[in-house]
Amino acid sequence: MFRMPWTTARRTSAAAATALTPLLLTLFAAAPAQAHGAPTDPVSRVFACSPDGDSSGTAACRAAVAANGSPFTAWDNLRVANVNGRDRQTIPDGKLCSGGLPAYKGLDLARSDWPSTRLSPGATLTMKYVSTIPHTGTFRMYLTEPGYDPSKPLKWSDLPERPFAEVKDPALTDGAYRIRMTLPKDRTGRQVLYTIWQNSSTADTYYSCSDVVFPAAAEDSGAGAGTAASPTPSKTAKKEPARSPAPTTAAAVASPKPSVARSAAGAVPDSTPVAADADPGSGPSAPMLAGGAAGVLVLTGGAALALRLRRR
Repeated sequence: MFRMPWTTARRTSAAAATALTPLLLTLFAAAPAQAHGAPTDPVSRVFACSPDGDSSGTAACRAAVAANGSPFTAWDNLRVANVNGRDRQTIPDGKLCSGGLPAYKGLDLARSDWPSTRLSPGATLTMKYVSTIPHTGTFRMYLTEPGYDPSKPLKWSDLPERPFAEVKDPALTDGAYRIRMTLPKDRTGRQVLYTIWQNSSTADTYYSCSDVVFPAAAEDSGAGAGTAASPTPSKTAKKEPARSPAPTTAAAVASPKPSVARSAAGAVPDSTPVAADADPGSGPSAPMLAGGAAGVLVLTGGAALALRLRRR
């Protein structure tokens, strides 16, 4: 069998690699940058029902996963390309929570038991929007109108024409955007906080639904925004509100390093899990035990030798 000389084969491989390099660079350059994210406080449906959200055991999340046909593992990837601000023309009624994407269709189920966050009308809320890669863009927040019926699919007519809050290019701090906003004062009962994140550094627009509950006026005892709602608690760290005459500019605020533990108070871990260190005070290590045993043997042997010498 004919074999190509080694030097010739090496030159041929090098030439092929050189020819492929421009093509590979073109393909990598054409690939869109990944700007993933979703609200974790108030907790969005996609995060609450994901494996990271700790609410997959609730009835609503089980139904959503069943309707979806698969779990919401990619909770940070609910995005639609090339919308360019034409949200109402692009996303169909009844499919606002899924962005019209078949891979997230379970999020569009009309239910009144989605994991939710309790808020107070007119309160100041700091939304935590976890993102894996920083990108420029504008966040627009809408709250369903008074009289919204959660037993019906969410439609654009359930939302005001203009957002009640809007912020451009907030800073990414500790893996999340933190966006401060003032909630409308005239909401009661179960509502949906609808968040649109339109990237300016990519062609993508992200959509999310966060279920929130406002107490009736007689029930409002001054509870602050961001506490767990009842009777649909989410074990996830809660992880917003009549039509506003004009959007208010929200400010991104810095926050201390997020806690890994989830709690009903609204703290949600960043998407990267953190391994717990071993407790240095939990007990002696194996080398210490071995050293101690060796010391006992030396002392015992020495005592026996001394006794034998005395008997002689």
